[in-house]
Amino acid sequence: MALFKNKGKARWHRRVRHAIRHSLRWRLVMLFMVLALTMSVVFVVGMQKAFTVGWRDAALPLVSDYVDYLVADLGSPPSIERAQALVQRLPLSVRMDGPQGHWESHPGKSARPWRQRGELRDAPHLLSRTTADGTRVVLGLGDIDWEEPRSRIVWTTLGGLLLLTGVAFAVVRRLLRPLEDIRRGTQRFGAGDFSQPIPQQSRDELGDLALHINTMAHDIHAMLEAKRGLLLAISHELRSPLTRARLNTELLPETADLQLLRDPLLRDLQLMRDLISDLLESERLASPHAALHLEPTDLAALVAEMATAPGTQLHIAPNLPAWPLDRVRIRLLLRNLLDNARQHGQGAIDVYLARVDGGLQLRVRDHGPGVADGQWAQLAEPFYRADAARQRGTGGVGLGLYLCRLVAQAHGGRLTLRPAQPGLEAVVDLPVR
Repeated sequence: MALFKNKGKARWHRRVRHAIRHSLRWRLVMLFMVLALTMSVVFVVGMQKAFTVGWRDAALPLVSDYVDYLVADLGSPPSIERAQALVQRLPLSVRMDGPQGHWESHPGKSARPWRQRGELRDAPHLLSRTTADGTRVVLGLGDIDWEEPRSRIVWTTLGGLLLLTGVAFAVVRRLLRPLEDIRRGTQRFGAGDFSQPIPQQSRDELGDLALHINTMAHDIHAMLEAKRGLLLAISHELRSPLTRARLNTELLPETADLQLLRDPLLRDLQLMRDLISDLLESERLASPHAALHLEPTDLAALVAEMATAPGTQLHIAPNLPAWPLDRVRIRLLLRNLLDNARQHGQGAIDVYLARVDGGLQLRVRDHGPGVADGQWAQLAEPFYRADAARQRGTGGVGLGLYLCRLVAQAHGGRLTLRPAQPGLEAVVDLPVR
């Protein structure tokens, strides 16, 4: 039980440290508290110093003279009747020790040490006198309780400080609320969602910042839409002449001389047609409203159907359920992953399919040379290729892994690329829909 308590305290301390380090709101509140405490201490110390100086210079002679007057009024030897009358008239306690015996007006109170009752350090000598007959008279405060008002003042001050801290936190939180809106807005813009701008709730510097970010996001969105529209227009316009060129090429006479030109030309035309199809498909999947035709799909059977190349090893878990998938898009994902592994894997490919954390996980691993450490983040970007020279023998145009990422994201999953030592492993996680 003690171990769990210690772990809970350690987690709480870590959360507090993280909040102080990474939250501007909490740092401002802590700064306010430190300033409030420092100002309180400086004020209290200054007032005590000023009161002490004033007591010694002005009040001390007056009090000393007044004590002389009261003791002289008691007589010598001091009269108990006069002492009783003095106690009834003033909030004082009187204690007398001398030849006539011992007497005190408040037994047990006036005999307490002055230092424990909170009076000034000069009070024991100030309020004590010796009469002519040798009787020592000590004056003190009667029934006044100094502890209770002091405790009440301390708790009231603490409560006021906590109240001011709460008010300061609420004010700081209100002032910094636009920062939270800006954070959420930049996250939406980074994910490609420009439909909702950042609300401008203030007219200060943070409001101006939100306005500038919205303007920047609008310009970026306009540029991306123009780029996408241009790409789609070019792709659509190229399909018709490519189709006519392929048809004319296939109608050429099958002579020996023309066959040497006909086959490479058909391969290039097929490559251009695949590129245009991939471009159109990537734009459809990149849209936030990508339409999927979901149907129960036996992914294990689909993997076994497509992974038939020599050197491919299947590791499929038994009894996998049918999964709601877009069969056409999943076939595209499998084809691109297997083609990429076949292109770079030197013939050996391992395909794993299992159920992980309530979803399905597909892994395709090759045993090739892999890629450099600085290239992992760009592998699934459009038109990126590790081969900067873009030679035909080293792969396509750089859309295969990008399409795989879009297909995984359209199904609510993700594509992860990681080193396999040797080779590259592509991991596709498909969650429960």
